[in-house]
Amino acid sequence: MTIPRGGSRREAAAFAQQHVAWVERQRARLLNPAHGAEERRGLCERARRELPPRLTALAAEHSLSVSRVSVRNQRTRWGSCGRDGHICLNWRLVLMPEWVSEYVMLHELMHLRRMDHSPAYWRFLADACPGYRAARAWLRAHGPSLR
Repeated sequence: MTIPRGGSRREAAAFAQQHVAWVERQRARLLNPAHGAEERRGLCERARRELPPRLTALAAEHSLSVSRVSVRNQRTRWGSCGRDGHICLNWRLVLMPEWVSEYVMLHELMHLRRMDHSPAYWRFLADACPGYRAARAWLRAHGPSLR
């Protein structure tokens, strides 16, 4: 975390106070890793086994074509979609409820129709995943604890 330069002590203290929750989350993450190395390896293997078939089934259901599926250890993303149809998924999707991980997969698949987050994109997503708002809320509330 960086503190704004050129400010007063009061401004610096106010800035630090605003970010106390973030600092505590970072400390907890560093001091208590969520998963041991062995457990993490098993979860990654499980993700590589389970997620690509689920994604390709969803793609077929929505008449979309995926060129390649990768499962990675992404720190800041749940998934990504390249213009070439390559979709990367975070192995941590196996840690969340299936309806939330399905939202993430549909989110990436809808980028095959539109490579942006325009209103048209969100309409495609709403048609494919009517409960996407609840899934996004779940990710905001519980996602940081999975990282």
